[in-house]
Amino acid sequence: MDWTHAKKQQVTVSSRIISSARSISRAGPMTEPKTEPGTASKIGPATESKTTSTRIPANGAAIRTEQLARHYHLGDSVIRAVDGITLEVHAGEFLAFLGASGSGKSSLLNLLAGLDHPTSGAIFVLGRELGRMTSLELSRHRNQTIGIVFQSFNLLPRMTVMENVELPLRLAEVPRVSRPARVKEALERVGLGERLAHRPGELSGGEQQRVAIARAMVNRPRILLADEPTGNLDSNTGEEILRLISGINRPSDHSSDGEEPTTVLMVTHERALAEHYAGRIVTLADGRIERIEQR
Repeated sequence: MDWTHAKKQQVTVSSRIISSARSISRAGPMTEPKTEPGTASKIGPATESKTTSTRIPANGAAIRTEQLARHYHLGDSVIRAVDGITLEVHAGEFLAFLGASGSGKSSLLNLLAGLDHPTSGAIFVLGRELGRMTSLELSRHRNQTIGIVFQSFNLLPRMTVMENVELPLRLAEVPRVSRPARVKEALERVGLGERLAHRPGELSGGEQQRVAIARAMVNRPRILLADEPTGNLDSNTGEEILRLISGINRPSDHSSDGEEPTTVLMVTHERALAEHYAGRIVTLADGRIERIEQR
């Protein structure tokens, strides 16, 4: 029952993002999906420079949780998807969450992304508590501070690769004149600079996931959340995607342009990949941390 509920929640979150994106072709600038009953907010203009809200705290933590919990009531039953997790993730770290289906991995990631609200506890991202953010601030957090990559790609089939990657820039109201260069930069970074006019159906699974990663990184977020990014891919393609994410995490290891590291939190069920690429592995069971391994 825990696994089924978690998967339904993930599908709902993905559907909200996709349905909101589809409104672009009909109604101009897109608005952020509603996160609270009766509320809606619009994301303010993005800037090229980092704002004070994205500064790394003095203790170096990109993400910190304190007794974080997310419980669901189904009739007389209580599903403890996340059950009292206290964790600190340092800036520039590559952390992998491992665990069986229903262990709380995806539920935890949704909380860190600001896509779901905790039952209790607190989440601090770059020094700011998500629970104290207004709807507008939370929208900006989702669009500008973090990037999210899903297992199922979530690309819009009728839009070109360029249009799909441009979506977050439209959400952030980045000036139209600045968007093409930003999109091309993001796609070149994932090796798809020649695929701008293609549609998702004309790409392989690995190429579609690369587009999804480019879309997640186009707003230059400080944190990348990846939920089973290799789940729909064969082993060789999965390795390619993890090498790409590793390069985003530590660009200095792969280039010499002085680009800052991106904090990466990845949910996976593949221990071999986690051991090879992640600096730390957190294993979850029944919504709690079972063990932490430093690589």
